This record gives sequence, structure tokens and C-alpha cells, in this order.
Amino acid sequence: MINYVLTCCSTADMPNNYFKIRNIPFVCFHYILDGQEYLDDLGETISFEEFYSRIAAGSMPTTSQVNVGQYIDFFDPFLKEGKDILHISFSSGLSGAYNSANIAREQLLSIYPDRKILIIDSLGASSGYGLLTDMAADMRDNGKTLEEVYNWLQKNKLNLHHWFFSTDLTHYKRGGRISAASAVVGSLLNICPLLNMNYEGKLIPRKKIHGKIQVIKEIVRMMEIHAKDGINYSGKCIISNSACYDDARKVADLVEKRFPLLNGRVMINSVGTVIGSHTGPGTVALFFLGDKRED
Repeated sequence: MINYVLTCCSTADMPNNYFKIRNIPFVCFHYILDGQEYLDDLGETISFEEFYSRIAAGSMPTTSQVNVGQYIDFFDPFLKEGKDILHISFSSGLSGAYNSANIAREQLLSIYPDRKILIIDSLGASSGYGLLTDMAADMRDNGKTLEEVYNWLQKNKLNLHHWFFSTDLTHYKRGGRISAASAVVGSLLNICPLLNMNYEGKLIPRKKIHGKIQVIKEIVRMMEIHAKDGINYSGKCIISNSACYDDARKVADLVEKRFPLLNGRVMINSVGTVIGSHTGPGTVALFFLGDKRED
């Protein structure tokens, strides 16, 4: 009998209904849009379409992580029920949420000394973090213990690859991530930056690709190079996108063509409102299990 609950943060960017079906409670980050604070509730309060339309019209949302008190409020009911907790956290390379969760853990264990609260730093984001959580849920459902799932995640989390590209530099310029001059030059030359997540869970620019067609080919080529068993990869693959579904679909079609042994079709999700507050529209992200991230 499973005596623990698997939890995560909203920044895992899986559909709300997915978490209900898989029995994975999640704690919400927050964002402020046009002066009003919202929960990062996976498009329930504000649809992704409206959210990205408002950014395209000039809105600049800001975000806030889950604080210690919110983690305590989130974890406490499970502990009262006599459940242990395995929480998979958003990357410490992008947020302080992992540290907040650990502080909450220490405070709660002083109240519930007989319970276990294990916290994993996913070193991941968006649906890559979601794919890691999905693997943990599969293990839980197959009867693996809290410690077995925890140990597997610690050993394998850096094998979860995150590759991103952007076809719209407007939001990067507005947020100060690139200069106005770089944005102008990049747009004129039709440059699409390709990034991935390193072993510290931080996003690192890797290449500047000329044109959408080429960057789509290149991101799939990175999967060919890094995926477990190469083109014979038989695991799951997930793509997330920020208001550019057609681009995501083209990547998915190419992946499904190049990797005939995939475990099911490629899942395509929306980049959530917290991560989307930093990327803006036009980002496509590809996630799969592969070799270990080492730089």
C-alpha cells in the first residue's frame, strides 16, 4: 500500500487535468500581470491564449516563488493524514523555491517527527520537470517505495534533457535579457537562439541558428545526439510552447518521424504563466531522457 504522496510545483507545466488523473497535488507559484496577482494555476484563471496575447500587447508580468509559509500550508494536510511526502521541486538554478521547501520541511518535521518529507531538486523546468515527475508517478504506481523513487530521481534527474529555442526576441528585449541592438540585428537576420539546461539547472545559450526551419532541424538533431539509444529512443517525449503551437507541432512531427520507437506520441503542452513571464511568446521546448548533462 502506498503510504506517501508525490507532489510538485505548478512550474512542471503539465495540464491541470493530468495532475488530477495522476494524483499529483501541486503548489502554485504566483505572478503579477497588469497590477493584479494571480496563481500560476495552469491556465485555469487566465487562459494561456489571453496571457500571451496580453504580453504581445505590451504587458510585462513579474513572478514570485512559493515561500516557506505557503509550503507549510501545502504540506501540512498530507502529514495530518499520516502520509509521508516526496516533493519534486522546480530547479534551484532558476528559483529559491527548493530552499524554501527545505526550510518548511525542517519546521514541519519538528511537529511531525514520525513522518518523512523528502525533497528533490529537479534541476528542471516546464514540461521537462513535468516529465521527471511523470516518471516518478509511474514508479509510485508500480509499487516503488518513497526511498526507491527518491534514489532513482537523484541518480537520473540530470539525464532529463531540456532544449529550447525562441522565434520572437521581443520579450527578451523588453525584459533586458538582450540589448535592443541585439534584438534588432537578431530579428533582421532571423536568428533563433537555441538554449539548453545545464547540470546546475540553469538555462545556457548554445547556438544562434538562422531561421525557423533550421532551428527546428537542429533541436531534433540534438535529440538524436543525446537521447538514450539515439534514434532507437523508446522513452517518452514532451514539448511545451508559448503561443506557437504550429512550431511545436512541426518539431513533434519531425521527432515522431525520426524516432519510431517512441513511447506513445509526443505530448504538446503550454509553457505556463510563470515560465512564460520570462520567455514571452514564441518559445518551443523539447524534453527527453538521454545522456547525463555535464556542463
